[in-house]
Amino acid sequence: MAKEDEEQKAKPQEQKKSASTSIVRIAGKDIDGDFDIPSALMQIKGIGYNMASAISLGISKVYNIPRETTIGSLDEDGIEKIEEMLKDPKKAGMPTYLLNRQGDSETGENLHVVGTDLIVKVRQDIENDIKIQTYRGFRHRWGQKVRGQKTRSTGRTGATVGVTKKAAEAAQKAAQAPAKSGGAAASAAAPAAEAKK
Repeated sequence: MAKEDEEQKAKPQEQKKSASTSIVRIAGKDIDGDFDIPSALMQIKGIGYNMASAISLGISKVYNIPRETTIGSLDEDGIEKIEEMLKDPKKAGMPTYLLNRQGDSETGENLHVVGTDLIVKVRQDIENDIKIQTYRGFRHRWGQKVRGQKTRSTGRTGATVGVTKKAAEAAQKAAQAPAKSGGAAASAAAPAAEAKK
């Protein structure tokens, strides 16, 4: 009898889970419906932990949708509200330091770009740096590190034989030098020995 009760309790939980299990598309990204709102938003390129938390707080304040709500349990209207918040987070009162394009080079506005738009904007920024011949543009063109990292031992391209240390090179040269001078001394001693005969 107890086993039957446990099985009946387990079945409704499975049904609830399967009802919310679906794939939801937000900002061009397919997201598993089992994630809560902040975790689901972090799956989108351009939204990190802090931005996801801030947006989910904004959604809960403006639209009265709890943060713990799974994305799969939202209806189309709820998903549209989330996408609207993603398109312009400033309307929900997001601080500008959370936005990823502060002082955009083209418009001068503070924007937050996500998904494929972010990829396109970054590529345009790199092409612009190359075009106007900034130091960053030259580093991108040459395929070198851009942000000031050292390049002595890492970031090597092409056929590399290996890394040799100065001390190892000096020891190798020192080992070769006595062999050469010893060989010269032995060759000079051989004619002298022949002359004594």
